[in-house]
Amino acid sequence: MADNGVVVLYRDEAVVLRAQKLGEADRIITLLTREHGKVRAVAKGVRRTSSRFGARLEPFMFVEIQLHEGRSLDIVTQVETIGAYARSICEDYGFYTAGAAMLETADRLVEAEKEPSVQQFWLLAGAVRALAEGAHAPGLVLDSYLLRALAVAGWSPTFTSCARCGEPGPHRAFSVAQGGTVCARCRPPGATAPAPETITLLAALLSGEWSVADASDERCRREANGLVAAYSQYHLERTLRSLRMVDRAPRTVDERNVADGSRS
Repeated sequence: MADNGVVVLYRDEAVVLRAQKLGEADRIITLLTREHGKVRAVAKGVRRTSSRFGARLEPFMFVEIQLHEGRSLDIVTQVETIGAYARSICEDYGFYTAGAAMLETADRLVEAEKEPSVQQFWLLAGAVRALAEGAHAPGLVLDSYLLRALAVAGWSPTFTSCARCGEPGPHRAFSVAQGGTVCARCRPPGATAPAPETITLLAALLSGEWSVADASDERCRREANGLVAAYSQYHLERTLRSLRMVDRAPRTVDERNVADGSRS
């Protein structure tokens, strides 16, 4: 509400990050929007079965939303679905846990409210869509998202040169604290020595070379996952609770088809 009593309305595209109960029928919705950054708003009456847009404000939904500005929290007045991703993600445990880690990461990286973070918005929107559509293995989508989101936030890892001195690689050692692969001279105590194929996979996930990532084997994916998780939590300076629940079990094409069939 503006000082002169005029209601200030605005529209934006958003990915729903969180939904918390408020009172008997309302929810507080946390959104990552395209133009306004992170926004917390009250969605009134959405927990009633008669609500017109309750299902559109679940985590993972990609929506066009209209809000009016409030003194502490904005108010949701209209919602239209752009991408109905919640159901396909929430019906599969592996998809859900990977998606939950992505939403938590976005919430952590975009801390201040109402400050635009366009790159983080589009990165999350694309990752959620890829996850819902089953374009790639959920663990690969998650690891690619984490690496790219951290890069946008200013913590881009390097996998092709030494993170400390810049000497061209490839290098065998990887240091979370140094920010990627390191040469023999710069290798600090405690640095790991992942397989060369794992380093190749990490570079592909960061750059979006999906033909390389999709062709990787399970051993490399598991090793890459451990490095990405350690790198993410080091730079976020807090444990991502959702990462502990992520389902990393390998899935065959037949198992994926069975899961898809159960949704139809």
